[in-house]
Order: sequence, then structure tokens, then C-alpha cells
Amino acid sequence: MTSLTITRPDDWHLHLRDGDMLKAVLPETARHFGRAIIMPNLIPPVVTAKDAAEYRDRIMAAKPDNSKFQPLMTLYLTEETDVKDLRAAAEIGLIHAVKLYPAGATTNSASGVSDFTKVKRVLENMAQIGLPLCVHGEVTNPDVDIFDREAVFIDTVLDPIRRDVPGLRVVMEHITTKQGADYAREGGDDLAATITTHHLVINRNHILAGGIKPHYYCLPVAKREEHRLALRRAATSGDKSYFLGTDSAPHTDANKLLPCGCAGCFTATNTMSVLAEVFEQDGALDKLEGFASLHGPAFYRMKPNADTITLTKGNPVSYPDHIATAQGPVTVFDPLMPLHWRVE
Repeated sequence: MTSLTITRPDDWHLHLRDGDMLKAVLPETARHFGRAIIMPNLIPPVVTAKDAAEYRDRIMAAKPDNSKFQPLMTLYLTEETDVKDLRAAAEIGLIHAVKLYPAGATTNSASGVSDFTKVKRVLENMAQIGLPLCVHGEVTNPDVDIFDREAVFIDTVLDPIRRDVPGLRVVMEHITTKQGADYAREGGDDLAATITTHHLVINRNHILAGGIKPHYYCLPVAKREEHRLALRRAATSGDKSYFLGTDSAPHTDANKLLPCGCAGCFTATNTMSVLAEVFEQDGALDKLEGFASLHGPAFYRMKPNADTITLTKGNPVSYPDHIATAQGPVTVFDPLMPLHWRVE
């Protein structure tokens, strides 16, 4: 196969930041994707309907000319989230999900949840109206090894929440383990999981072996090779429990290379080429459309995009090493393999 036409994909987990960074990175997503779930972990975070509306306006103003890209807004769940405000935002279609960050789990998560009993009423209301909860699934207890945080979160936080709030629709974001893939597959119609581009490609050796590689450092951190292979099997299986959420996360090189560098891989530029390569390697090109374009809208109770994109295979594709921003360069994810598929 040298040509593949699929429904235009969506990105169900995306960081666009704000200001000049937003203006620099948004075109990289808008080029190929129809919609994206926009992460709310700005400084300050997007916690109210007013915040979400104003952020959406800034995104729309930054769109390239003639782009049809649509941002799907989320609210940042805090222990003070106002139920009435949340429900009103959902009812008018302003927000499409609420994001749960355990306090301290990742970039700009200091306002996240520490005491889950304080958000139970919010979660119950979300279950009533069918509003999904997007979960950064890691515990932050310093006694838990960083490579075990996802598995421990499933057992000690996520599973109890789902039992305590029946009917709550949950997206396990950027799963990184076999345990995560297994739990999502077995969780029924109210549970799904996103898988990133980079977690299909790298394991923890790519970050640590032969010297530290800051541009492969992300949270949740990449795990052992057995977990990467479990994610590949899940993504390419055709199972509707899994769909694409790139977690594309722009940080300037200066901030990635600090003594305490930022976590995140910027994959918006070359994601579709990387995915086509991965799915072809696993003999599953016929499953790429489901993963990238169909399973996500089905879970979010939306129609797939009406238009298509075409990928063609040929000589290796060249992508820029960096995206220029007013704050400095942002490194584009290097998948460590030639990419033969390009979006026409």
C-alpha cells in the first residue's frame, strides 16, 4: 500500500499553552487535525466557564487563515470547582470534559486535587449529565516509585472513584503501562484510554541509556519495553477502548534543558507520519483510521469529521528539527526512524 485515505483525525489530548507560544504551535495541529481536546493547565488554570470561553476565543483568534480546526474546551478540576458553573458550561456546549490532575503530578498541576472526597459532588453531577472526566492517572506519593505511579493510581484512586460514582465516564489519558491498557479494555462503555504518539515509540531506555535525553522526558514517564509493546498492541488492535491523544506538549529548549527540566514531547508536527509508520510496522494500517479518527468521536458522542486526509508512502519525509517561537525554539519529537508516510 502506498496511499491511504482516512477520515480527518482528532487529537483528544493537546497542550497549546497561550500567548506567543499558542500562536506558534497551533498551526502544527490545525494542519492535519479537525478538533482537539485542549488541556486547561495554564497559569492560572482554566477553572471556570468564563476562563474557558476567553481561552477558546484566544485559540480561535490564533488559528491560521481558512482553518476549520475546532478547539474542544475543558475545565481544570479543583477542590473548589463550582457545580452550577460547570453544568452551565456543559449545557451550552462550551466544555466537553473536565480534567483531573492529582496535585503535583505534572506541569502546572499545583492546583489539582489532593482530597478526592472534596470533588465527589462534582463527579456525581458529571455522571448525571454524561460529561467525561479526563484523568492524569498517577499518584504523587513520594514513597511510590515513579515507574509504578500509574498502576498504583488505578488500584488506589481510579477504581475506587469509578465504584463510588457509578456511570461516571472516564478517559484514562496517555496510558503508559500494560496494566493501564488492560484496565481500559475491561472497563466497559464508560471507560476509554488515550495513547500518545511518543509512548508508541520510546521506552525508558531512550531517556536514560547512554546519557540523559531531556527531549524524551515526559510525564507519565515512558516505561519498560514490555509496556511499550502492550501499548502498540492496544493501539493497533482496532479496539474502540483506545484512541489518539498526542499529549503534544511544547516547551522551549531552554526549559527542557534546565537542571530541573520540563516534561513533555512536542509531536504535533509529525504525529500522523509516525503513526502511519508504526501501524504499518505492526501490519495494522487498516486500523489507523479507527484509532486516529473514529473511536474518539464515538466515546465523546460526536460525529466523525466530514472530510478526509490522504497519506502517501515514498521517500523519507523531512520535518524541521525545531519550531521557532518568541520564547525560543521548541524541539520536534525525533522518532529515531525514517518516516516514509506523509500527509498530502
